[in-house]
Amino acid sequence: MNDTADPDDDSGATGQPSSFDVRRRTPVQHIQHFLHGNPAAVPVIVVIASLIFFAIAVGSKFYSAFALTLILQQVAITGIVSAGETLIILTAGIDLSVGAIMVLSSVVMGQFAMHYGVPGYIAVLAGLTAGAGCGLINGLLVSLVKLPPFIVTLGSWSVFGAATYIYSGNETVRSQDIDHVAPILHFFGESFRVGNAVFTYGVILMVVLSGVLWFALNHTAWGRHVYAVGDDKDAALLSGIHTGRVLVSVYVVTGLICGLAGWALIGRIGSVSPQAGQLENINAITAVVIGGTSLFGGRGSILGTLFGALIVGVFSLGLRLLGTDPQWTQLTVGALIIIAVTTDQWIRKVSA
Repeated sequence: MNDTADPDDDSGATGQPSSFDVRRRTPVQHIQHFLHGNPAAVPVIVVIASLIFFAIAVGSKFYSAFALTLILQQVAITGIVSAGETLIILTAGIDLSVGAIMVLSSVVMGQFAMHYGVPGYIAVLAGLTAGAGCGLINGLLVSLVKLPPFIVTLGSWSVFGAATYIYSGNETVRSQDIDHVAPILHFFGESFRVGNAVFTYGVILMVVLSGVLWFALNHTAWGRHVYAVGDDKDAALLSGIHTGRVLVSVYVVTGLICGLAGWALIGRIGSVSPQAGQLENINAITAVVIGGTSLFGGRGSILGTLFGALIVGVFSLGLRLLGTDPQWTQLTVGALIIIAVTTDQWIRKVSA
């Protein structure tokens, strides 16, 4: 009797039924599974493709070290804020107030430095505390009062925005006054050269923050809990995860990140203005969605968000150098959002 298994017989008890499934996948399904497990892949591909396109269309002017680092400078604020927004969306929530928190934090820093006469580092701490406090309010309303994140942050967007104008008296603190009283507020606007490339410390903050959050989400229990809450909150609760604490911590961390963005915003524009950056929430959500993070929660990455912000920056600069109407940038970004959401829906069918 021949005990040798027939290599073409898939009905044998090999103990590896998954290998049977893999062999039956079509090429499209292989791509689908790959993208499901690597959410940052799509934005990376789009960044590379767009860089190649504009390098050909615009020429050496676009592909210079100065132009490429200019993109990083332009997306630094959005990249920082969208890093916090990513945490919220990973939990299947959304935060419409991130821009307002950022501006309020910057105004608090300016007011403490200019009108209360405290040292610059104390003013910075006050602004960061204000940002974290705003995040705490959002988190408690979502986790304890059980209000929908969209409604909570839509309301807090208006509240924090109005509080910014009331607290500041709609007054702008000029750049020269900041340099005289609290030059530390301009720290993230300072630049340094590496060859022909010009980097600001705001760009460094964006990259370092993305790295820290990537590590936290992928190599800590807190990060695993964030993904678990976004994937299935009820299942996470049954498995012993304190979902309420996770949600509050995510909103507080996001508020703190918005405080850092407020500090970087002062360095970027040179002054403290209650009118600057109020719509940064839209830019942040755009970067997160284009970066491959699912609006349904549980899937996405900080690195994908970083590349999502870069995509917007590349298209903005590239279309500007081509001499197109600014509305084409808005049209392109809107189309990218729709394509990103459609792609997410297609990728999610893997887990359906």
